[in-house]
Amino acid sequence: MLLVFILAAVIWFAGAAMGQPRDMRFKLLGALFGSVIGLNLLLPAQHPLRIATGGSAAPWLLLTGAILIILGYRWGLNRLRARTRPQADKPAQSGAFSETELNRYARHIVLREVGGAGQKALKNAKVLVIGAGGLGAPVLQYLAAAGVGTIGVVDDDTVENANLQRQVIHKDSAIGMPKVFSAQAEMEAQNPFVTVRPYHRRLDEEIAADLIGDYDLVLDGTDNFETRYLVNRACVAAGIPLISGALSQWEGQLSVFHPASGAPCYQCVFPRAPAAHLAPSCAQAGVIGPLPGVIGAMMAAEAIKLITGAGAPLRGQMLMYDALYGENRVIGVSKRADCPICGSGSEAD
Repeated sequence: MLLVFILAAVIWFAGAAMGQPRDMRFKLLGALFGSVIGLNLLLPAQHPLRIATGGSAAPWLLLTGAILIILGYRWGLNRLRARTRPQADKPAQSGAFSETELNRYARHIVLREVGGAGQKALKNAKVLVIGAGGLGAPVLQYLAAAGVGTIGVVDDDTVENANLQRQVIHKDSAIGMPKVFSAQAEMEAQNPFVTVRPYHRRLDEEIAADLIGDYDLVLDGTDNFETRYLVNRACVAAGIPLISGALSQWEGQLSVFHPASGAPCYQCVFPRAPAAHLAPSCAQAGVIGPLPGVIGAMMAAEAIKLITGAGAPLRGQMLMYDALYGENRVIGVSKRADCPICGSGSEAD
């Protein structure tokens, strides 16, 4: 019998070393035990090969039966677990909520301003987030957690150690990974019921119009004016609301730009980019870690309000937050008739 067990060990461990799949090794073990049983049933009692393999088929039949019972028990247990947890492992079909989703979004659904209709609107919504950095990180996390059905994220950057002080969607183990894929992994781990579309590239004129036109709402968390103006032009052309945020050091701001609903566009408020020394980047001027989380969470809240129709979004208003002194200010902003993007003489009209 010892010879048989040695052969079985060789088949299993040598097969593993050579990269054979588990199913193949199980089949080879089955063939070995079947051959041993056959030898003990067919050969004479004093045959050397029968003696070397135990001399009787009975212990091998008992061992085979025990193994089959164990495997059958495990198979049945896995089937029962799958039947009692069907929705936890598999997202529901589009438009329908599973029991797991209903439980997950219960705190939204009981809100009078959201309800079941609002949660369904979130599930059917398609939102594009430009940038997976400081502002994009909390935006993406909260949109995914809220159950926004399709979330696109555009960024050509990779995760760096210096990002982790504020870009909380990325982990230390993701350093060197494209931000869009790092963010996608975290979002899908947090909520498997959402679809994440990563675009690992820089947004440019070539793709902006077609890409943005495929979504219902855009959130811009980029840190350069060239991209902000490009996103604004594409959103105005497509008639899509744009939620834009910005931050530096201890201060942040956000607004909803949507000329189609009477609000100004981004270029109405910021006709031209400021000189570089007047608007330094976070790398140059610094930024307190929680600030992107505050502004990004506000941007996500504005997105949820726009999708569900709840409350009064920040159209025609700009909210400014000073973290150093704990102050909020809201100022009115309005369309400019001479705006080259949405004014009376613009191509959009």
